[in-house]
Amino acid sequence: MKNLRWTIVSLVAIATIINYIDRTAISVMWPGISDDLGMDSHDYANIMSVFLVAYAVGQAVFGRIFDAVGTRIGFMLSIVVWSISIALHALATSVASFSVFRVLLGFSEAGNWPGATKANAEWFPSRERALAQGIFGAGASAGSIIAPPLVAFLYAFLGWQATFVVIALFGFIWLVPWLIIYKSGPDAHPWITPEERELILSGQIAARSDDEEEYVPTFFELLSHRQSWSVIGARFFIEPIWWLFVAWLPLYLNDKFGFDVKAIGASAWIPYVGAAFGALFGGWLSGRLISSGWTVNKSRKFAVAVGGALMLPALLATTVANTPALALGLITIILFGFQAAINNIQTLPSDYFSGKSVASLAGISGAAGVISVITAIQLVPVITNDGTYYPPFFILGASLVPLMLISVLFIGGRIEPVSKKSNNNNLVQLPE
Repeated sequence: MKNLRWTIVSLVAIATIINYIDRTAISVMWPGISDDLGMDSHDYANIMSVFLVAYAVGQAVFGRIFDAVGTRIGFMLSIVVWSISIALHALATSVASFSVFRVLLGFSEAGNWPGATKANAEWFPSRERALAQGIFGAGASAGSIIAPPLVAFLYAFLGWQATFVVIALFGFIWLVPWLIIYKSGPDAHPWITPEERELILSGQIAARSDDEEEYVPTFFELLSHRQSWSVIGARFFIEPIWWLFVAWLPLYLNDKFGFDVKAIGASAWIPYVGAAFGALFGGWLSGRLISSGWTVNKSRKFAVAVGGALMLPALLATTVANTPALALGLITIILFGFQAAINNIQTLPSDYFSGKSVASLAGISGAAGVISVITAIQLVPVITNDGTYYPPFFILGASLVPLMLISVLFIGGRIEPVSKKSNNNNLVQLPE
């Protein structure tokens, strides 16, 4: 099979679409669910927060699982559990029961991210990784585009309980091509062409030196490197910007402009079109710069800086947006910039470390990001006065952009492979 690596990343992108349909369904249907069960925005924030706690734990745990059992089995475990858990949402009748099912969903859905980063590191040479990560990121955006109209349509005909059951089927359907196509990594896959295998393996970080043993740090060694803390810090500061909209955009449209479930379904997908293009643009940009002779260090940092330069003024401008069209247009720019930046940030674990450590660092940094998201989610009802005043919501997001840029541009130093010989780059000097 020619171009097998692009088939693999396409399957990962489809899994990500399903992931976002499942996680977004509750926010799209919340006006109807809250009316049926007598819940309010504080109940919603609490349900989202327990989801995110489990998601943080799941990122770290699944990072180690993927490094231990491999990409094929890791994805299977993750998607089976999250598909079962989203179906169980149909049985929820209270904040407590929703919280239990969201914990299960959050823990299992988290595996998609370290798994995607690991698949990217295994299947792509360095110069193609940002574009591959962009395709995966576009899957997240596509899921957010598809989810509002799809879920609203199903809700209108089936109600919210049956909708949860129907969307759970998507994950089980996805497993069929995944288990057929993903037989192994590129070094041993029976369908890969010799030319593609050579292209992939010659660009792997482990191949950077013929006389140097591949560096596979332990968990605590990984945390001793300033490069790891650059990735952790960047994810910590940037993740809330995305999640504030994933969790609160439908509620913002309802609170600010009086949108009902039908209107939310018709419009809440629009900013994610920008996000999808941003994911592809960010990946294309850094890959194009590398191909033109720029270093990986300069290319990645430039792409992240472009994303930040788009997000910051758009976040500030949204504080005074007084029409739905203007607000949605500015949020589209915000999410474009976010995806351009995050898809380059998510390649950093594979730029710094070998495939045997990539998922672990991706999981740790993802967990750190979720911790900041939990804090932001809990703050939203307070700083917006229960959805009556939203400017602080956007100011919160804007304040995080400079901190993300500092983490990427300065804390990690030069973006290049870390080895045992580079202990001078460590925050803590390790004994031999």
